[in-house]
Amino acid sequence: GISRLAAISVGGETKFRQLALQGLTIEQNTQVLDLCCGSGQATNFLVEYSQNVTGLDASPLSINRAKKNIPSAKYIEAFAEDMPFSNNQFDLVHTSAALHEMNSEQLRQIIQEVYRILKPGGIFTFVDFHRPVNILFWPGFAIFLWLFETETSWDFINTNILELLQEVGFYLVDTDSPKPLLYAGGSLQIVQVKK
Repeated sequence: GISRLAAISVGGETKFRQLALQGLTIEQNTQVLDLCCGSGQATNFLVEYSQNVTGLDASPLSINRAKKNIPSAKYIEAFAEDMPFSNNQFDLVHTSAALHEMNSEQLRQIIQEVYRILKPGGIFTFVDFHRPVNILFWPGFAIFLWLFETETSWDFINTNILELLQEVGFYLVDTDSPKPLLYAGGSLQIVQVKK
């Protein structure tokens, strides 16, 4: 899926998984949520930084795989639109290549939930699809979406995600780099926002 394709386009799985974490300070006691964690590919990198990593996914199969793959994290089976966490619980929420699978209503609900569970000053960081800015990337990107993805992916690349995040209350993490950070001819974006 997207993870393998994206990993190739940015120089490997390790680099892809660490893109959304660049520039962030993660301590051993940082409360981290890996949202839509799947079988734990990104969770595996997060536990290297923090002893307090929780993975959340709606798929029991994925959660069971993640528990076997990365037993040092905690896991919760739940929907991202309705997370069983307290307000202001996490310092960092990370998600990797998952938001494009949500319809527009789910996307807004998830962003609102992430805002709710983050502590004031907490960071939401993610990597996902973006409308390519390099025309040479369009044919391959379009074929990939057509073959492997659903209509929600097309909707996602046509959504102004930064505007949606700011409507919910997030603001951009202060850096000198452009927003969002783009990779692979603009077909991947890294977004970091703060509560």
